Amino acid sequence: MSTAIGTIEALFRYPVKSMAGERLEAAQLGWHGIDGDRRFALRRINDRVDFPWLSAGRLPELVRFTPFRCDSGAQPDLPTHVRTPDGAEMPIFSDDLAAEVERRYGAPVQMMRMKHGIFDDASISVIATDTVNEISRLAGINPDVRRFRPNILMRPLQSTASQPVLFQEDAWVGGALTFGEGKDAPAVAVTMRDLRCAMLNIDPDSASLDLEMMKTVVRLNQNNAGVYGTVTRAGELAVGQKIFFHPADANSR
Repeated sequence: MSTAIGTIEALFRYPVKSMAGERLEAAQLGWHGIDGDRRFALRRINDRVDFPWLSAGRLPELVRFTPFRCDSGAQPDLPTHVRTPDGAEMPIFSDDLAAEVERRYGAPVQMMRMKHGIFDDASISVIATDTVNEISRLAGINPDVRRFRPNILMRPLQSTASQPVLFQEDAWVGGALTFGEGKDAPAVAVTMRDLRCAMLNIDPDSASLDLEMMKTVVRLNQNNAGVYGTVTRAGELAVGQKIFFHPADANSR
């Protein structure tokens, strides 16, 4: 039996891994996540490891690089250029952009495009506004959802400022979420809790660090905040859509 639990407050995609994201009013949910999400990443050329991608955990300033499109003929969900923190605009595959990142990072990098995206654990992440706001309050930091880098921000139906429900997302693991009504509504199987990394500590505007964010999540919920999921039914997402939770079928276990 499904239960209405909230609405889509905001949608986000992050065209280049660890760079600034885009806030959307609507997005196409495909089999590999939101179209255009994390389709590019910078590869650390000299590192022969299982995870060769340059992340903001190694270079916090990456969050201040902003991918954007300036070619009207380009694929609409993919960027053509990147704006640096200094305001320079460079083609996404240009030597100039690679050199600018290399100058800040101290080692050579190469921009790569991956057809199905470059994800840490799963292609969709969801978090509730209550969780974002309460973690931030307890950490003593102004709430900013960009620190959490979700694809879908949910506003709970029962949310109140005086009684926030912290980490309600944990109860969804093993079940499913659908977005909108009808049998063809896009759906996601909730597979695991979102184990947080150092990006949580990075201010999206200044790239300064505040370790209290992660310390708070570690103390309260073993460093988990939000959930990951995999797409089970593709479709259109839009701000304002109702979100329904479907618990796991006990008979199928």
